[in-house]
Amino acid sequence: MAKYLLLKHYRGAPEAVNNVPMDRWTPEEVSAHIQYMNDFAAALEKTGEFVDGQALAPEGTWVRYDGEGRPPVTDGPFAETKDLIAGWMVIDVDSYERAVELAGELSAAPGAGGRPIHEWLELRPFYGVAPSVTE
Repeated sequence: MAKYLLLKHYRGAPEAVNNVPMDRWTPEEVSAHIQYMNDFAAALEKTGEFVDGQALAPEGTWVRYDGEGRPPVTDGPFAETKDLIAGWMVIDVDSYERAVELAGELSAAPGAGGRPIHEWLELRPFYGVAPSVTE
């Protein structure tokens, strides 16, 4: 099995087909989107492919070490940043092809008007874990 991280972006990824920002969706559209995500995770739990996942708020703060005995340096929040992660899901699958298949399915979550977003998701293997890509 190989672990992959599926990253959902608020922005920074290529433009989605149904590219209406979530803050312009109706409450019902937001609920339908969240339900799709929950149902997707539940199906993966049944197959043993789901590891974990979370939605993230748009606000965040950059933090860095500033030397011995000094407090960490912070900058932010940066809700206006170019690349903003909306959420993530970790999957543990048998192959790269299966990871791509699941990312494609997750990309079809409903958005504005109940239509699939067809958003771009970033698929990244865990570092140090040999991917099971077949060529």
